[in-house]
Amino acid sequence: MTATDAKQDVVVRVRDVTTRFGKKVVHENISLDIKRGEIFAIVGGSGSGKSTLLREMVMLQEPTSGAVDVLGIPLQDITRAEVLSLRRNIGVLFQYGALFGGLSVLENVGLPLHEHTRLSSQLIDELAVLKIALTGLSPETAMLYPSQLSGGMRKRAALARAIALDPRLLFLDEPTSGLDPVSADGFDELILQLRDSLGLTVVMVTHDIDSLWRVADRVVLLGDARILGQGSMQDLIQSGDESVQRFFQGPRGRAAQVQK
Repeated sequence: MTATDAKQDVVVRVRDVTTRFGKKVVHENISLDIKRGEIFAIVGGSGSGKSTLLREMVMLQEPTSGAVDVLGIPLQDITRAEVLSLRRNIGVLFQYGALFGGLSVLENVGLPLHEHTRLSSQLIDELAVLKIALTGLSPETAMLYPSQLSGGMRKRAALARAIALDPRLLFLDEPTSGLDPVSADGFDELILQLRDSLGLTVVMVTHDIDSLWRVADRVVLLGDARILGQGSMQDLIQSGDESVQRFFQGPRGRAAQVQK
């Protein structure tokens, strides 16, 4: 692979990112690359800045200093036209789904298509039904409202909305949070299927160690405002770093290894 090929293979580049909230330092000189087609997980303890880093990647927050490039576009110098282009190429599943309660599942999934395309309402409805089916929901679900859905169904409906525009990048914030083990297993499998069938790059923030073993190609562990470790789960559990060992080799981490 040439240097040019390697550069094109990186879809998110973070360089020397520092984030402060008042006197609190959340990130200090963090750098990482996310490669096309991988499932990249961001983990860490409470307050380690996992979701903050994700928000900086999806243009919902700016770091104090440093650079974030997404799909080759530097976010610190982004134009309005580039913002619109990126929003069409990025799908986001928020932790609690963020579905609009007054809209049906069909209407929720169709919203990005109404906003970013000039397609007819009929075609948008047809595409929304297709995305709903891709996430494993029945056709009847399209007419239901978020309040009528189980937690797992809401996650899937929100995921259908996140992939409505056929994004190149999919960001997931705690995708299995609040799900029972069976539903979480099903959601993990769905993430793998969508990555493979749609050619997605997936960036996920999670505290679910079972999910890390099942779906993550690479994992970055945040703590003390820096990157404590990075690599495959196998790499991380074999790390000699005490902080990494403490995070992954606790009782929950060992149980996940046994079940993998």
